[in-house]
Amino acid sequence: MKHHIPLTVAIISLTFAFSSCTNDGQPTEATNNPAATISPSPGNNKQDQTANEEPVLLKGPNAIPKDTRIVVNIPAFRMDLFRDGTLLKSYRIGIGYQQFPLPTGFRKAEMIIFNPTWTQPNESWASNPGAVTPAGASGNPLGPIKIPIGGANLIHGGKVLSKIGTFASHGCVGLTNDEVKDFAKVLAEATNTDLKEDMMVSFLKKRTRTQVVKLPKPVPVELRYETIVIQDGQLHVYRDVYNKNTNTEENLRAAFEANGVSFDSLSEDAKTQAMDAVNAMSLHPKKQPTPKPTIVANQNSEDKKALAAERKAEAERQKKLRDQKEIVIDLPSLSGKGYPAPRDLNTGAPTGNAAIALDTTQRPETPPRTIPRPAAASQRSPTPIPASPTPAATIQRSPTPPRTSPTPAPQ
Repeated sequence: MKHHIPLTVAIISLTFAFSSCTNDGQPTEATNNPAATISPSPGNNKQDQTANEEPVLLKGPNAIPKDTRIVVNIPAFRMDLFRDGTLLKSYRIGIGYQQFPLPTGFRKAEMIIFNPTWTQPNESWASNPGAVTPAGASGNPLGPIKIPIGGANLIHGGKVLSKIGTFASHGCVGLTNDEVKDFAKVLAEATNTDLKEDMMVSFLKKRTRTQVVKLPKPVPVELRYETIVIQDGQLHVYRDVYNKNTNTEENLRAAFEANGVSFDSLSEDAKTQAMDAVNAMSLHPKKQPTPKPTIVANQNSEDKKALAAERKAEAERQKKLRDQKEIVIDLPSLSGKGYPAPRDLNTGAPTGNAAIALDTTQRPETPPRTIPRPAAASQRSPTPIPASPTPAATIQRSPTPPRTSPTPAPQ
């Protein structure tokens, strides 16, 4: 009897093999590079009052979790980790490029993978689709750790500091290597996972061996796109980075209502500030009317200079506003309300904190690969210099640097 593979199974298999950011698909990765798996510890289930309840996407803007959960707000370039409703730590992140946006919705994290391999996906941006970059290789864009969150999307390291707080990936949450190590440590603590710091250091030292640590139970991951956030008594309006037209008066009013404050109860000045901020961060900002300068007959040179300086200052203010990613407004009526402010924010910048730099062993950097090529005539050994008549004289030559073939690492 012939066995037929259902079309659905075939499609799923192809999806794992050619994912975008990308998650290699753990079954494939385990075959190519056998990974050690650590079973979760029993943990303390007494504190988990909702162990049998299936987590769901929280409703409403600026919702605060009451369980253990990862919350990513894309336009804020921020990721938070909650444990039983308490914010443990916040991270500044890189997000997907506009052509490869980080999706929104509800996901789950089920494992932490140390020293992952990376398979180039069958995408237009990939330089060599199907090529596998080994674990620990210098060109591996995933860095030392990845946390799959469903589909082709990951939370992973490998990002340089300049990519944090901006577009940085093909649909993933990007962190620096120090950030992702710290995040894995805090995630393990928040979920009662048997993953001690010395164990992490041991894993990271064996750079070419993939290690998989399963979490005791799946951790909900919320990927939000909220450009209007009431946070700890302040109104935060973020740039609409994916051009979703979310900075509207309707969404502004909804954010206030969700936090128990009527927008109409604000003073006229506060309402004007809020509306101006939403307009400035919107997809198509409306030009604000600027008061025309009063023209005075027979202006002297000092008046003209003052008027020119005023125009220049306004132009600079408008340019700065266009480059801003966030506007923050203090509103007394919001005191004590809103989503929590970042806690112990990890911006990716080196801090010298041993808890962040878990792998304290200094490893030599992998030298770039050198591709031998026939030397050109002009680059062959120079004509020997005749010996000096004075034997004691020595000619010093600068060492010639090796020629390397730079291979840009895929983003």
